[in-house]
Amino acid sequence: MRTVTGAELKSVLHFRMLIERMRQTFRAGVEVPMRHHHTVETYGQNDGTLLLMPAWQVNQSIGVKVVTVFPDNGAKDLPAVQGIYLLMDGRTGMPQAVLDGTALTKRRTAAASALAASYLARPDSERLLMVGTGALAPELIEAFATVLPIKHVLVWGRSIEKAKKVANRFHRPKFRIEATADLEGAVRGAQVISCATLAKEPLIRGEWLQPGAHLDLVGGFTPEMREADDDCIRRSRVFVDTREGACKEAGDIVQPMKAGILTDADIAGDLYDLTRGQRAGRRFYDQITLFKSVGTALEDLCAAQLAVEMVIHNDTIR
Repeated sequence: MRTVTGAELKSVLHFRMLIERMRQTFRAGVEVPMRHHHTVETYGQNDGTLLLMPAWQVNQSIGVKVVTVFPDNGAKDLPAVQGIYLLMDGRTGMPQAVLDGTALTKRRTAAASALAASYLARPDSERLLMVGTGALAPELIEAFATVLPIKHVLVWGRSIEKAKKVANRFHRPKFRIEATADLEGAVRGAQVISCATLAKEPLIRGEWLQPGAHLDLVGGFTPEMREADDDCIRRSRVFVDTREGACKEAGDIVQPMKAGILTDADIAGDLYDLTRGQRAGRRFYDQITLFKSVGTALEDLCAAQLAVEMVIHNDTIR
């Protein structure tokens, strides 16, 4: 059984290739049961979360990801999200590979946001704001720059020093990147805003969004978490990665629905609809679009299959 490390994953899962594979996989579809979501009590300030995410394609592959989310890990200089992925043969059930689940999650999450942006962001978008300074931030910046002509990136975080560290991770990028302490000003000037935080109160105000902006919400994986306020929902054409997941787990969708601000019919579509051409994405230049993701096991299976294919290919040609 092959073990695929985080370093190997990053070296073989190039975003352009992964985004296109993900587009094809959403079009084709896979079997994805609702993920298991368990709260794990801790002695820290915040409880932990255990996620189990299975998926399979008949006669092809079976995969399951085991993920833990421990918000207090930041104080220990540890990632908040950690996990492993097991890929098995869909015809025999034999284990094929164990992959670094944390690296896989970062890569596929960023790829899903970029896939959505390819339908929802203005194709001439040049200014990106990254809200959040965690492990996902560099991945999201790289992914958006793959599908859009990004020329200027701002990074905002509660700690300006952490924001500077994210900016400094990019060596000789094709875009200018710098940290900012002015969140409102950065949102007002951005054409694409991506949020990957553990915020429980909204950070982004709808009144700040300029016409034509695209808002990408990656954090907020429980109903109690929130990154954007109600005005963002009111002003936007709203899309999600999957209706089943977002309408049950995402605070940025669940809370407005409970308040009557958003209904099922107001959700314009998901990644299945967009990739299959069943729903149009951006309809006009000045439209504000919003994409909320909570993650789906389809994305994990897609990324794991591609990673193992590429690793085996590289082993063969050596």
